[in-house]
Amino acid sequence: WITYALGSENENLPAFVAIPDPRGIPQSSVNNWGPGFLPAVFQGTAFNSKQPIQNLQPPKSIANKTDVAARDLLKLLNDQHLKRNPEDTNLSARIASYELAARMQLSVPEISDLSTEPQHILSMYGADDTKNKIKADYAKNCILARRLIEKGVRFVQLFNGAYATAGQLNWDGHQKLREQYDVHGPIMDQPSAALIRDLKQRGMLKDTLILWCTEFGRMPMFQKGAKGRDHNPGGFTAVLTGAGIKPGVSHGATDEL
Repeated sequence: WITYALGSENENLPAFVAIPDPRGIPQSSVNNWGPGFLPAVFQGTAFNSKQPIQNLQPPKSIANKTDVAARDLLKLLNDQHLKRNPEDTNLSARIASYELAARMQLSVPEISDLSTEPQHILSMYGADDTKNKIKADYAKNCILARRLIEKGVRFVQLFNGAYATAGQLNWDGHQKLREQYDVHGPIMDQPSAALIRDLKQRGMLKDTLILWCTEFGRMPMFQKGAKGRDHNPGGFTAVLTGAGIKPGVSHGATDEL
């Protein structure tokens, strides 16, 4: 809704970027960053630190002059098609995406080039961890999130965990909660904390709201026949920091059950 009302702060980048976990996309796929009841143009754009946007750059065999001419022709044809189908929001969203992609060809490579980051920043996030590659990749996603915010992207959604059954790649600990959380915790801990610290030391945290949350909590008792816990949609935790949020405050509580 904010994007709908105020637009993007950077016309060369999306207003809403989603960064999936290095291990894969979350359950429900792109619906996690969909536009809701708004037109499709307001949905998020998926990035990642390895290949920020697939197929963004044209083949090397296509000259820049040819690429520009092709985009101009495509815009002309798209505009004519849209005039004949003015109510098709998916069509207008595609056209807007094509035009944004053309502008992103210049801005995205610069943002995604983490080689310009100082070594102490990479180490602070854990992006140079050679023993835990998934953690290092997630750390790079966190750095990418900071760089996107610096460039004026209003909303960045970071995911920790990919879709898989039995909690192998995510926090859905039905079977072996302790063992799996001992794997997932270190992947998320250092990079996420470093993101907060980095935003603060750059003076950005006061204007950036960080919301850490899940879609539900876990029951306080083990599931029958397993060493994990079932879903608890009636009780879970969300952590907020930055943007003037008062630190050290616990608000609300679950009931006795």
